[in-house]
Amino acid sequence: MKIDVVLPCLNEAAALPWVLERMPYGYRPIVVDNGSTDGSARIAAGLGALVVEEPRRGFGAACHAGLLAATAKVVCFMDADASLDPRQLPRVAGPVVSGEADLVLGRRVPGPGSAWPPHARLGNAFLGWRLARRTGARLRDIGPMRACRRADLLGLGLTDRRFGYPLEMVLRAADRGWRITETGVDYLPRAGRSKVTGTVRGTARAVADMRKVLRGGTDDARDGGSVRALSLVRRRDTPPAPRRGMFPSREKVASPTPEEGTSPAREETVRKVASGPGGGT
Repeated sequence: MKIDVVLPCLNEAAALPWVLERMPYGYRPIVVDNGSTDGSARIAAGLGALVVEEPRRGFGAACHAGLLAATAKVVCFMDADASLDPRQLPRVAGPVVSGEADLVLGRRVPGPGSAWPPHARLGNAFLGWRLARRTGARLRDIGPMRACRRADLLGLGLTDRRFGYPLEMVLRAADRGWRITETGVDYLPRAGRSKVTGTVRGTARAVADMRKVLRGGTDDARDGGSVRALSLVRRRDTPPAPRRGMFPSREKVASPTPEEGTSPAREETVRKVASGPGGGT
């Protein structure tokens, strides 16, 4: 069974090779470039990933663009900064594939030198407490590695496009009666500085976005913003044989229909460009 893996990406050139090389067999990486300036998109395309460009800045915007580009029945999400090991994706996706759960979250278990500073853990604990009060869901972490069925997630109608997207997913899933569970995953030292937990300000911004979601407000996606999906593919005279765990990048992305989660006003253009010398964006 093919599973799509959405990886929101903003300047993760240093981490992407390690992340993509460890993608399990049958898991297709979809790297959503959210305005990188370090060549992340070109690196991801060169390693066989499908690359989608989301010009609107925001963690939720990148996640949702990847969801729309996905075609597999089951979709996973994870960070692209090497703080999570792709080889542990099967333990998160497994209960969804088997029908035992509707949404599975990877509960981060920090190791030596992990990417989870104290102020970020405190903010996460606060959100877990608020979530339990509102929904009764006993989750110890609102982690970025997660898995669910694509069609069901689109049916939730998520609208937040900032840091509240992961929390809104859990809240709406709980409201719909989804079976939500969690499983432990290793939390590793990330490559580079985190855009969120790397600073107190970044963590405060994320908590503020999530508190807004808890109060019932979101950064509404229906504000006329446009999404342009860009598939970057390698061009070779002789196509290389697919490596274990990697998907060829010569796959056309089907534009989602309005029924799949977009509105007629939001047009998504999919085009291929060469990522070799002289190509790309």
